[in-house]
Amino acid sequence: MSGSSKVVLGLSVVLTAATVAGVHMKQRQDQQRLRDGVIRDIERQNRKKENIRLLGEQILLTEQLEAEREKTVLAKGSQKT
Repeated sequence: MSGSSKVVLGLSVVLTAATVAGVHMKQRQDQQRLRDGVIRDIERQNRKKENIRLLGEQILLTEQLEAEREKTVLAKGSQKT
């Protein structure tokens, strides 16, 4: 086997190994990104549920405040008459 053919074979082996390693690394990165996406989605859903719960509490508190204000206004109105 001549020297130049050994060099070409060596380069081919190195390039093939680098390509295979690169593809495996890319696959691992893609899988990790997918896992991270699922985790972010779960966190987003939990935040949405918490926001909906807080909104419900705020609505109830607002209704209670408005009812108390109406009672106060009615009480003041009945005292004047």
